Amino acid sequence: MRTILVILFVGAAFSPLISIFGQDNVLTDLPEVRGPFTLTAVHDVATGRNAFAYDGHTIPPLIRVSPGRAITLRYVNDLPIHSDEACVTGPCTNISNLHFHGLHVSPQNPQDDVLTMISSPGETLNYKVVVPSEAPPGLYWYHTHPHGESARQDLDGMSGAIVVDGIDRYYPQLRHMRERVLVLRDGDLEHTGQESRKRILQRVEIISSCRGAASEQSPERVFTVNGEIRPQIPIGPGVHEFWRIVNASPDLYADLQVGGQQLEIVALDGMPLSYHDRNRGTRKVDHLLVAPAGRMEAIVTGPPSGSRTTLRTRCVDTGPDGDPNPAMVIADVVAGNGPSAVHSLTSTRGQAVYQQISGQALGELEANNPDFTVVFSEDKNGFYINEKKFAMDADPMLRARIGSMQHWRVINSTKELHPFHIHQIHFLAYAENGIRSESPEWLDTVNVSYGGGTVDLIMDFTDPIIRGMSLFHCHLLSHEDKGMMAKILFQ
Repeated sequence: MRTILVILFVGAAFSPLISIFGQDNVLTDLPEVRGPFTLTAVHDVATGRNAFAYDGHTIPPLIRVSPGRAITLRYVNDLPIHSDEACVTGPCTNISNLHFHGLHVSPQNPQDDVLTMISSPGETLNYKVVVPSEAPPGLYWYHTHPHGESARQDLDGMSGAIVVDGIDRYYPQLRHMRERVLVLRDGDLEHTGQESRKRILQRVEIISSCRGAASEQSPERVFTVNGEIRPQIPIGPGVHEFWRIVNASPDLYADLQVGGQQLEIVALDGMPLSYHDRNRGTRKVDHLLVAPAGRMEAIVTGPPSGSRTTLRTRCVDTGPDGDPNPAMVIADVVAGNGPSAVHSLTSTRGQAVYQQISGQALGELEANNPDFTVVFSEDKNGFYINEKKFAMDADPMLRARIGSMQHWRVINSTKELHPFHIHQIHFLAYAENGIRSESPEWLDTVNVSYGGGTVDLIMDFTDPIIRGMSLFHCHLLSHEDKGMMAKILFQ
């Protein structure tokens, strides 16, 4: 439990952010890679933080992959043997690996294996992550996942975005829209001078927290977009753009809103809204709460000529024991054409692949008692799932039969908000606090309200590719590092 929220979007090393806070910078696109590449974990002496290096820069690339193809990369751990950073359970050791968050891929080596694929400084891991041909097309992300050090490395910025091609097959209106990939991440102001901190907080227009006591505390972090504090996003007046936003913060929430308009949601957590229901269209909302690790893909419309609006986060009540998440401006959305080199979402070949699930089958599962219950709890000694603290050598908490679907209930017995996440699959979040949702959604990360809040989920274990040892945990990564995680064996 810390003091305050601030989020960044993946971009350059943090040090330039301090020097540009007073400028109106136009948002820049991320470097992209398709095909085999090398990603290196490095220590940036200028910032004192660890980072991902690619193509000579500490800007994590956007990975693009087509369904049926593989993400092939060489991950080099070039971090120093001795770290001067502190992790949540003690001094960091700079072990590292990669998790391919949200993808329906194998949890076994050399794919999305975070349990046995771990590198020490000087070692290299070789990944070949096969994305199934029927994979939901959308926005995913990658980040490090070494138990005990995940929060520190993610806070440093060791994460990036993944796009699986083909979402235009489900929503043809997206074709040739300007596509923007925005990675929200934390910018830590802890070591920023008092005057610079004050000016940065004024720039993002921090509004007092949802809880009165927190308003007296000075925020330690701020939102950035692709490495920049409050950049400008130019859009032609009335022009539709396709925005793909990932909240890559280790523990901060973003209740996203574009002033003066509704967001037209196309996909959540990488899954098109119509993937399990071919007749479903888009959904319009005034704002959307995106949990740490969550993703939103939506159509946004440019403001009228001569005007501007903002992309902002509203304040989020994380509970009496939670970290303050104040409202702030993330970016200015201005009327204009922007850079001449515009990246548009192009057409992809083939037909949309739908995975229809019987309404009767879902109804029967919902009507039954839960097959498994997850209880989040915490005390001064740590964080727990079903009163157990995670250990790397622990046995699986449960085994799940491949080909099955199950009803799970997640209970939050703590006094702070927690996001539940499970590797390898999506689930249908259909009820909160015992009340059925008006719009059940397929997600891979879901918020569970504090003070005994519950969510009911239909877990989809039908894909044989997920066979092996996997994990589920709270995606406040400091909580995961302190024990709020468990193994599940898909067999």
